[in-house]
Amino acid sequence: MHPTELMEFMMVGVVLLVILFISFLLKGKWRKVTLGLALVYLLSYGVFYASRPYWIDFQIENKVGYLNMYLKEQYPEEKWEFRTVPHREDGYKHLNPYNIEVIFETEPEVKYNYFVDDKENIIQVGYSIPSEFKSDLLHLEVD
Repeated sequence: MHPTELMEFMMVGVVLLVILFISFLLKGKWRKVTLGLALVYLLSYGVFYASRPYWIDFQIENKVGYLNMYLKEQYPEEKWEFRTVPHREDGYKHLNPYNIEVIFETEPEVKYNYFVDDKENIIQVGYSIPSEFKSDLLHLEVD
């Protein structure tokens, strides 16, 4: 389990315990209302936690589509390949799943990293090359 998830569970648990503690201080109808609130809170977090990976996948698909349109406009004669972080697999949870790696066909040894906020805000945030490789970096975008 990633430390961020552990902190989320702890925070949800503390809030749930506070709601339950308050419910035991109350009587009658109000106790039932606060217990219902605790149940709704727990169920809503469960739905959020279960659906978050699918939401991240959906966002990544959209961002790859925006980046693909952007690259077609910038480099119409070029071919490329996208790589994204496999955020559902163990060992990758510490990486930003929204960072998209692009490998161009003319520069297969260079990996360009892009961050896509929306259709209009696409930024090349970096690149990586093997240390023994020297090149002019054909696709480097310098502002």
